[in-house]
Amino acid sequence: MPAATPITLKIDFVSDVVCPWCAIGLAALTQAAGRLAGQVQLDWHFQPFELNPGMGPGGEDLIEHLAGKYGATPEQLQQTQAQIASRGASLGFVFGPQRTRIYNTFDAHRLLHWLGEEGGAGQQLAFKRALLTSYFTDGENPADPGVLLKLVGALGLDEARARAVLESAEYADAVREREDFYRGQGIHSVPAVIVNDRHLIQGGQPVEVFEQALRQIAAQQP
Repeated sequence: MPAATPITLKIDFVSDVVCPWCAIGLAALTQAAGRLAGQVQLDWHFQPFELNPGMGPGGEDLIEHLAGKYGATPEQLQQTQAQIASRGASLGFVFGPQRTRIYNTFDAHRLLHWLGEEGGAGQQLAFKRALLTSYFTDGENPADPGVLLKLVGALGLDEARARAVLESAEYADAVREREDFYRGQGIHSVPAVIVNDRHLIQGGQPVEVFEQALRQIAAQQP
């Protein structure tokens, strides 16, 4: 008998590229999908959410920013960062020590939107992963056009087209519209994973939680 066709689930992954729990959530969701290979396949769509929409291109010191935002002490922040690094390591994602600043990510989201509109299968996912690794593992600045174009080129994507997007306001309105839409839907923290436009999974959940949710949603499909 021929193998059954996998059930496709649409995934709107609402996130930012300087959000550590988004990196954790993406790694966990990817592993959950791997456990369901042959049964479920994911149709990825990466949606924008800016943690720091008003931040300038030079960014801010990470610890100072987090202390001001959450009112935490340096010791508490160090403990949280260690917990995040441990969680990432358990999923095969490296949080490197070079990450000392936090940045605006609007241009990164414009390029992600460009790939969602014009890119081939898997290109948006590949670029999202590259952005997360660039910032969290390598400590690079996602507001720097040079960094963004380097990542585009490393993936074999259309560097000339990416440069044209960055040097214009292309997709700026579209990104803001998407951000406004998800805020209007009550999304105020990320990652937020929306499955088939109906089911919300909030936060960087463990692999098992994502796996169970995907399995249950797939079982409900006609």
